[in-house]
Amino acid sequence: MKCDFVSVKKSEITKMSKIKDLISLAILTLFVSLVLFWLAENRLSFIFSLAAYGYPQNWGCVILNFILFSLFILFIKFRRKASCLPISVYLAFLVALFVEMYGFALTWYIMIGFFGQSYAATLWYLLAGLTGEVLFISIFLGFLLPLSNIIVLIGMFLVIFGWRKIYRAKSQLVTTGIYGRVRHPQYLGFILITLGMNVLWVTISTLLLWPILVMVYYRLAKQEDKEMEQKFGEEHQKYKQTVPMFIPHLRPKESFK
Repeated sequence: MKCDFVSVKKSEITKMSKIKDLISLAILTLFVSLVLFWLAENRLSFIFSLAAYGYPQNWGCVILNFILFSLFILFIKFRRKASCLPISVYLAFLVALFVEMYGFALTWYIMIGFFGQSYAATLWYLLAGLTGEVLFISIFLGFLLPLSNIIVLIGMFLVIFGWRKIYRAKSQLVTTGIYGRVRHPQYLGFILITLGMNVLWVTISTLLLWPILVMVYYRLAKQEDKEMEQKFGEEHQKYKQTVPMFIPHLRPKESFK
C-alpha cells in the first residue's frame, strides 16, 4: 500500500510539473509573440515613413531594440563559463543593426552613391531595380518579414529552453529534451536570432559581422566539447557521436546510452 501511495504521489508531482511547464510555455509564447508583433509594427511604420519622408532617424528605437535583444544575455548559462568575446560580438551586431535601421544609415548612403537608389535602406533594396518597387514591397512584407520573425522566434526559444535545461541540471551532463537534438542549442539560438535580423534588414556592417559571430560561437562550442569530454569522459564521447553540434538530424540516431 505504501508503494502504491508513493507511486501515486510521484505521478501527481509529474503531472503538476507538466502543467507548470505548459503554463510557462504559454506565457513565454505570448510574450515573445507580442515582442515580435511590436517589432513588426515598428518596422512596418518605419518602412512606410522611409518611403514618404526620406530616411527618418529615431534613436529611441535604437535604444529600445538594443535593450530588448540584450536581455537574452541574461539567459546565458552555458555548460562552461562564457568568455566576453561571444557576448561582445553579439552586442556589436545589435549596435550595427539598429543604428543602421533607425539611426545613421551607412548602407543607405553608400548605395545612393554607387547605385543611385533613393531609399535603399538595406541591401535587399537592390532587388527593387529588378522586380520593381511594388513587387519588391510585396516580397519584403509577405515573405522576408514573416521569415525573419519565424527564425528569430526559433532562436529565442532555443536560448531560453537551453538555459532552462542547464539551470535544472545542476552541473550534470544534459542530454535530453532539446539537448537530445543539438549539443549547443543556446549558441545556435544566438546565431538564428542574428540571422533572422539579417534576413529582414541586411546591411553592409551586419553582413560582415554575422559570419564572424558564427565562427566565434562555433569555436566556443568546440572548446566546450573538449572541456565536457574531459569532465564526463566516455559518456560525452558517445553523446558527441550521436548528437550533432548545431544542425539536427532529420531522423534522430538511436540513443547513445
